[in-house]
Amino acid sequence: MSRPRENHYSYAVYADPAMAEAFDTLRFSGPIGRLVAETQEQAIESFLPDVAGKTILDVGTGTGRAALALAARGATVTGVDASAEMLAVARRRAADAKLAVTFVGGDVHGLEFADHVFDAVVCLRVLMHTPDWRRSLAELCRVARDRVVFDYPALASAAALQAAARRAAYALGARTEPYRVVSGRAVSAALRANGFRVAGVHRQFVLPIALHKQVNSAAFTIRLEGALARAGMTRLFGSPVTLVAERCAS
Repeated sequence: MSRPRENHYSYAVYADPAMAEAFDTLRFSGPIGRLVAETQEQAIESFLPDVAGKTILDVGTGTGRAALALAARGATVTGVDASAEMLAVARRRAADAKLAVTFVGGDVHGLEFADHVFDAVVCLRVLMHTPDWRRSLAELCRVARDRVVFDYPALASAAALQAAARRAAYALGARTEPYRVVSGRAVSAALRANGFRVAGVHRQFVLPIALHKQVNSAAFTIRLEGALARAGMTRLFGSPVTLVAERCAS
């Protein structure tokens, strides 16, 4: 399909073959990267516990990490991404793992699927970058029959400070990804407008992931974030927020 927003950084960055090849190493290597990946997968499994035989769409699938994990649990998975380069890596990873996943090109702003055709839709690390997050979320809700699982950096979190710094750096010409932060109230309102309600929430870190990567100790991160959680800080300021939304009864 045509991509009228293709000059937006979120398209240009991931159209780079070198970025596609290095993506998993950049995001999920090292003790903190692995912890982030494991926590993300655990959140999806808790929100979608019985996926065997279900149809699931992974939007913004990238190199296919979530899609492959869902397929390994018995789901029939379709992965969609605007980057042909990322999809090439995803297809190779699926072949290496001997998992059957359908990967297709597509844009979250206009998914080329019928209404309510998937049992569930997953969309991770996308709404923070996409040009129009409300339209994107509306598309996720449109094609989902029952559930949508997605994440976003919280407005009330340390991520808001990093997001502001990145936007400033980007405006000055730096090569960075100036992602957005979103309030829970705005997300809930957007879901209601599309016939969904929040059914579960998981918040990850109080302190910035970049800080944890600087320390580079999973044990330290688990202890510190555990203490912050016990103090009630994660519930208030944890980010990114991963949530599951359910379609409201008509």
